[in-house]
Amino acid sequence: MYIIKVKGVAKIPDYVQLRDDSFTLLAYFRVDRPDKSLDKIGLGDKSEYIMQMVKDLPFGQIKKLEL
Repeated sequence: MYIIKVKGVAKIPDYVQLRDDSFTLLAYFRVDRPDKSLDKIGLGDKSEYIMQMVKDLPFGQIKKLEL
């Protein structure tokens, strides 16, 4: 699984994308509201770990997420 943090512009907030190994979009959520999206794909219990990675990840970079 891969994680990408996308910088928002003007009134559009920052977003996070979670993609599988085939790079198919699994989740797309605002940085400040991850809960429902992570619960939907079964990663609600890993939300603290994922959001810590989001916090440390620079905008526009792709990082492999080891769960």
